[in-house]
Amino acid sequence: MQEWMLAMLVISITLIIRDMAKTILAGNVPDTQEMIALCDSHPQKERVEQYAASFRRLADTFYGMPYPRDYLSSGQIRQITEDTNEQVCARCYRREICWESRGKEMCQETELLVRALESGKEEEIQQIRGDWMSFCGRSVQYYHTVFQNFQLEKMNQIWDNRMIENRLAVAQQLGEVSRIMEHMADDLYDMERCTPEFEEKLRKILRKRHVILRQVWMMDRRKSKKQIFLTMRARSGQCISMTEIAQLLSELCEKPMAPASGSRCIVNGEYHTVHFVEDVSYQMLYGTATLTREEEKVSGDNYLCRQEEGGRFIMCLSDGMGSGMDACRESETVVELLEQFLESGFSQETAAKMVNSALVLKGQEGMFSTVDMCAVDLYTGICNFLKAGAASTFIKRGHGVETITSESLAAGLVQQIDFETASRKLYHGDYLIMMTDGVLDALPVQKEEETMKEIILDVHEESPKELGREILERVLGYSDYRARDDMTVLVAGIWKK
Repeated sequence: MQEWMLAMLVISITLIIRDMAKTILAGNVPDTQEMIALCDSHPQKERVEQYAASFRRLADTFYGMPYPRDYLSSGQIRQITEDTNEQVCARCYRREICWESRGKEMCQETELLVRALESGKEEEIQQIRGDWMSFCGRSVQYYHTVFQNFQLEKMNQIWDNRMIENRLAVAQQLGEVSRIMEHMADDLYDMERCTPEFEEKLRKILRKRHVILRQVWMMDRRKSKKQIFLTMRARSGQCISMTEIAQLLSELCEKPMAPASGSRCIVNGEYHTVHFVEDVSYQMLYGTATLTREEEKVSGDNYLCRQEEGGRFIMCLSDGMGSGMDACRESETVVELLEQFLESGFSQETAAKMVNSALVLKGQEGMFSTVDMCAVDLYTGICNFLKAGAASTFIKRGHGVETITSESLAAGLVQQIDFETASRKLYHGDYLIMMTDGVLDALPVQKEEETMKEIILDVHEESPKELGREILERVLGYSDYRARDDMTVLVAGIWKK
């Protein structure tokens, strides 16, 4: 539990860093001189990078520690042998004959017995016990004592492995925090003044719209989209919308520009720094259709749909074990944690692993939730899928349907989980269709996916919400219009802007 508390402290630090970056970059800088000082203070950037390196070295230290083991070590087997010898053989009259004359062979026989118990091969265990009876008068007692000591060592090993796995989870989180801090340092300090020619052109254009431009900063790295920061105000009594300024900026940059998420709506008589980013190429609309299991008041399914900074659209669907309030709380925890981790800048897979660690550490036996996540890059149309125990996802494109399947375990069952991942390119007019297993389970056995493809192709609604509702209605026709489990269909369409 201490490891998880440390992990949450790390997340809190990350959120603070992110909020500091938002404060500086999103338009809350009151004075241009502060912006100049910020960008000129490269020693501060080096300090942030040193902090990031410290987190990275700490993560490497954790990675350098022992990894989980599936089998007992030689030292543990030696301890089992010594304990058993002390408990069974210490007062035996044949001790000198067994252990002093053929002690090496006795240790080897005990190790073979322990290894047989570890592998679970019953025939091998019985054969070793038979060999032991030929020279040991207390073979039955010896075997039961070895078995008891073996179980104690295996239990200790399970707990040791659990602690090691938790430490590895923290190491992964520290490494991710280091990456985020380095990224933040680049964002905060890699801004540069625009060329005098660009600034003068923009100043003249805005002056015609009654806007006074004080300063222009730009961030235009190769791997990221163009970002521009304008410190400006309107003349007394004048107001102009950010949308209009974005249009003027787009014409000058010859690229579509838009105000960053959370920016001001208008320019008024006070100086403010406003953040503009290169506009995305695609837009997405989504809709849901849900049905709660019979005799239940609350659905155990929860979902998340939101567009994040950086032009990424996130869809997440989670199905808690069972139904009712307990299942709802479990899936709600998964969705809320994923939202928090993704918002703080963690990658898709790292966020999912951290949520899995949280569920495992929660310690409630039999409590788990599926994780079904899609992240669409609205600049390129590339969609990254991540699944853990989730039902299939369908991509409807024209007159065809593609399936993204998963065979991995649900989150919360084991510490080390292998998530199913995939990537697909989405095009104008495509639909992403996600659903919980309660929907597919209502279809004919062994033909769930084929039947769902037929249903999707047969539905011609264009609105994502209507498409999801029609799919759910068709599925209910296969189950006598009875909901034997919670059902959720989440649909999102993508269109070129």
